[in-house]
Amino acid sequence: MKKILITLCISAITFLGFAQGNTRTQELGKYEGLAMTPPMGWNSWNTFGTNIDEKLVKETADIMVSSGMAAAGYNYIVLDDGWMAKERDENGNLVPDPIKFPNGMKVLIDYVHSKGLKFGLYNCAGTHTCAGYPGTRGYEYQDARFYANLGVDFLKYDWCNTAGITAKEAYTTMSNALKKAGRPIVFSLCEWGDNQPWEWGKPVGNLWRISGDIYPCFDCEFKHPENWSSWGFMKIAEMRKDIRKFSGPDHWNDFDMMEVGNEMTTIEDRSHFAMWCMLASPLIAGNDFRKMKPETLAILTNKNLIAVNQDKLGIQGFKLTVEDGVEVWVKPLSDGAWAVTFLNRTELPKTINFDWKKHPIKDADFGFEADFAKNTYQLQDLWKNKSAGSTKKNFAASIIAHDVITLKLIP
Repeated sequence: MKKILITLCISAITFLGFAQGNTRTQELGKYEGLAMTPPMGWNSWNTFGTNIDEKLVKETADIMVSSGMAAAGYNYIVLDDGWMAKERDENGNLVPDPIKFPNGMKVLIDYVHSKGLKFGLYNCAGTHTCAGYPGTRGYEYQDARFYANLGVDFLKYDWCNTAGITAKEAYTTMSNALKKAGRPIVFSLCEWGDNQPWEWGKPVGNLWRISGDIYPCFDCEFKHPENWSSWGFMKIAEMRKDIRKFSGPDHWNDFDMMEVGNEMTTIEDRSHFAMWCMLASPLIAGNDFRKMKPETLAILTNKNLIAVNQDKLGIQGFKLTVEDGVEVWVKPLSDGAWAVTFLNRTELPKTINFDWKKHPIKDADFGFEADFAKNTYQLQDLWKNKSAGSTKKNFAASIIAHDVITLKLIP
């Protein structure tokens, strides 16, 4: 009996040891505080796809500074898919494409840093990237050290070729790997919203995509031959319901890179930019700076709209009303003011005659309110940069198809 008891005790102790070992949890998580306002910068994909090289990056960095975009807040240059060779080296390390980047990636990153800018790279949670280059699956900690040693500041992490793995686990693993590597790197989850990253992404990443790829149109769906779709910016703006409560400082809903300056009209570019500012989305330009028109630059560097996007309260706006095809979107700001955007969704010009007293604002997610019957706000037109009266009177204006009027309501 004593032998049996001793054996049972040893077995119990052994079992407890294994159980304790198996319940150990990692407590790494993302680097906190790297994106307290929505990140601003440029990404190569929308215009260039995989046709990227050292010359393009240097020219883009130079123009970002000389044009005033850096001064306006755009500070990340992110190289998307296609920057690497088709195979890893003999040690399993990623290799920058020697033809596209003959001087290596470190020299290029140092150049970008010398301009006062930050640098980002792309990879994918799967075995291969979306364009068929080496993915990170199975190499998470090795790749994280590679990025840290290069001096990378931002990682966009895609979701192609991921059969057999779960999004939350895969992105958590890469997040932990980046933290372990020891360099603060903004972690951008590009999972397309298929696995509701807003529900689990806050401790994992600094921003997460909420949709598939954007397309340079107002409200269209572009169907690809491979049986997937890209979306016009207003399709994306309204694609997800009830997710604004998950977004805020250092954990942003990402409505994708901008198409401002890419094939749409100047009016549609204005509306696109205004909506991304109202939605507190990251402002990542996707156009060719070397061919940028003055009106495109003026849109992208509008300091009044950027201030709405970068407001430290960090609350995503929402649609308040729709009347005769004109939508009214509102966003609370940290100084007690509100940003209000009138958007004409129709193909015809419209006349606005908005009675503020009939449209009090109640933010059900965050508790902010504006009762125009009790309080008066001064109106500032953020595109024209001039006074537009007050909420004592109806707001009257004409608005052409697909255009916006954006006001700041100052108490």
